[in-house]
Amino acid sequence: MKHELQHIISGKSQVEHGANIQAIASYLKNGKRTGTLVEKGIHLKKQEESLIEQFASDNSFWIPDVNIKNFVSSGAEQLVYLQNERKVLKLNDSIYYASWVDYFHNLLLNNYFFPDTAYNLLGFYKNEKALYAVVEQNFVVATEKTELINVKIFLENSGFVNKKSNDYFHPELGIILEDLHDENVITQDGILKFIDTVFYLTEQFYK
Repeated sequence: MKHELQHIISGKSQVEHGANIQAIASYLKNGKRTGTLVEKGIHLKKQEESLIEQFASDNSFWIPDVNIKNFVSSGAEQLVYLQNERKVLKLNDSIYYASWVDYFHNLLLNNYFFPDTAYNLLGFYKNEKALYAVVEQNFVVATEKTELINVKIFLENSGFVNKKSNDYFHPELGIILEDLHDENVITQDGILKFIDTVFYLTEQFYK
């Protein structure tokens, strides 16, 4: 599984809705390899944002407007809009991540582990406040309360170990998965739906 995931992260293998995500992640990595940030070992999100803006302009990947009338909710990291009865749009400014590349890796990992709630990167949107990635996701309606013990059992059966509260770690893969409270994991018809995931890759993942 680790080799499969490594190939997905590197862009060598495909995953649900992964093409656009892999394209921008690769573009950022190549951009940083040719600059001074790698030499200094520094990840400056501002420079990444400049690269994203260049990518969006070169590839017609800007989302010109978002219908604010369809606003559903917001959190620390994203704004959520109802697109239709089947889809939502999420605008994320990658605040939970040290780099935009880390955020895009999170999307790829989510799409691998939870393809029924896969993110489809539609483009980027910018206003006076921030630059946002615009992703589309299936709209999930809760039919019952999520019991966190069920989340724990499900993840432990998948190799994740509960470290504290709602945070998990996969010791064989070197993957962290955090913030899985009952608003980020919805139960629909008895099935857990992971609608907001926060994945991190550790150095162990690349070994």
